Amino acid sequence: MLKRKRFWKRFLYVIASFFALLLILFIYLTIVSKTDPPKIADESSLQWQRTEASNGFYTLKNNWFRKSKSGLFELYVEGKPFERGVVNGKLTKELVQRQEDYFNEQINKMIPSKFYLHFLKYFVGWFNRHLDQNVTEEYKEEIYGISQSASDKYDYIGTNYQRILNYHAAHDIGHALQSMALVGCTSFGTWDAQSKDSEMIIGRNFDFYVGDKFAEDKIVAFFNPSEGYKFMTVTWGGFIGAVSGMNEKGLTVTINADKTKIPTASATPVSLVAREILQYAKNISEAYQIAAKRKMFVSESFLVGSASDNKAVIIEKTPDTLDMYDPKKDFIVCANHFQSNGLAQTKSNKEQMEESASPYRYDRLMELLKTNGKNTVQKTVDILRDRKGMNNEDIGMGNEKAINQMIAHHSIVFEPKKLLVWVSTSPWQLGEYIAYDLNKVFALRGMKQDKEICDSSLNIAADPFMQTKDFKNFLAYRNFKQGIADGDDIDTDSLVATNPQFYHTYVLAADYLFKRNEFKKAQQEYQIALTKVIATKKEENYIKSQIKKCEKNLIDN
Repeated sequence: MLKRKRFWKRFLYVIASFFALLLILFIYLTIVSKTDPPKIADESSLQWQRTEASNGFYTLKNNWFRKSKSGLFELYVEGKPFERGVVNGKLTKELVQRQEDYFNEQINKMIPSKFYLHFLKYFVGWFNRHLDQNVTEEYKEEIYGISQSASDKYDYIGTNYQRILNYHAAHDIGHALQSMALVGCTSFGTWDAQSKDSEMIIGRNFDFYVGDKFAEDKIVAFFNPSEGYKFMTVTWGGFIGAVSGMNEKGLTVTINADKTKIPTASATPVSLVAREILQYAKNISEAYQIAAKRKMFVSESFLVGSASDNKAVIIEKTPDTLDMYDPKKDFIVCANHFQSNGLAQTKSNKEQMEESASPYRYDRLMELLKTNGKNTVQKTVDILRDRKGMNNEDIGMGNEKAINQMIAHHSIVFEPKKLLVWVSTSPWQLGEYIAYDLNKVFALRGMKQDKEICDSSLNIAADPFMQTKDFKNFLAYRNFKQGIADGDDIDTDSLVATNPQFYHTYVLAADYLFKRNEFKKAQQEYQIALTKVIATKKEENYIKSQIKKCEKNLIDN
């Protein structure tokens, strides 16, 4: 009896100790994940109110916001950091809140478990515990200003400021934790003899996919900050970073993710480094200096085009190394692997070359540049829309090895010396590319009447591919894919017919059949998938492992 009492006493002591440790951990995570907003000397801008000058056209002092006929939203913001943020938030309030809805909706789809969602909340809080220490006061003030317009319904995740600040690191966290194909972008540039009329032309696809809704409300934003240069970016509600942009000096920045190790804590988000380059650099040397002084926690390539230098380079940065790739030619190509002397031969980059779709896309881009002759804006758009593989092989619609993966958030083309930019419209890069002249747009400061601000005479027409049967089949393929995700019953033969050259079509069909214990049919679909052009080594290994599982189940049964 005495021994039994001692046992239960010790057991209860262990249990109590365990829960005490959990409580301590919870308190610790709550404390370290707490982020105080910056102190603002003048908060008078919080009292400012936007005016709806006409249906869908909003103004606030000299700032304005509208939706163009193209479907793109357009925004002009000027002033000091906190004021810019407040004005941005007030003008785009509906988009700020809608974007957070979309983001959380996608997170809930990816992580349906409430327990894991709460775990993720504290993990991200702990991971980003030093985030604010790695963001400049200027950008913290601007983010804090925008956060005033965020929805209160996500307070259980964190304060408005904490959430909006953390969203700026979402690209980096997703890239770091999964090395995802969500950030498999492609960019390139031509100038001098490689371009018609020697004009510098920079083009890029931003293949960052977080669900269809995330890409619905694109904003072409024009900033006139109190310090630094005027610049434009393609962005979304609540986001002040830059993933694609050009400033008034004809300096362009686009970002491409590279293979990275799993970090232990956050640093400066990539998009804020790109934003700082746009705002404060007028040439390649100054862009490099800005990249050098910021610590990042993922590996990234910054393709920087410079009108004053009449060339483009790639600034390659890892958490502990910085290098620059200058091709010493009149063209440059960037996928998702490093090319500089200092980083090309690293172990992680070699793994990236062996296992990812990056080298294939790079080679395809080089092939197109070689066969297309002197480059033009139209030819640049044609390349960005290219769906084929090497030697024009049909590798299936949506293949990550294609330049056009049919997932792009946006596609963009720059002519830096002319300060011209073309932004794609939906779907992906297939819609019309809308032309903007930065000189003309910034001259509209204080626009009070709604009007189209694009240079329509320079717009690039939509891709005729959208009128084809193949395009309709691709939309049907996506519907099948969504249906499988939603648990619907589908006909796998009909699925395969929509996109028969794409390896992943057969993987989808096989996975569907495997879950229904139809191992013989699943095995056949997996085997067909192996005969197609597979994007990554990881996916090839998955298919092979599934075939073995099918064989085992067939033997056992």
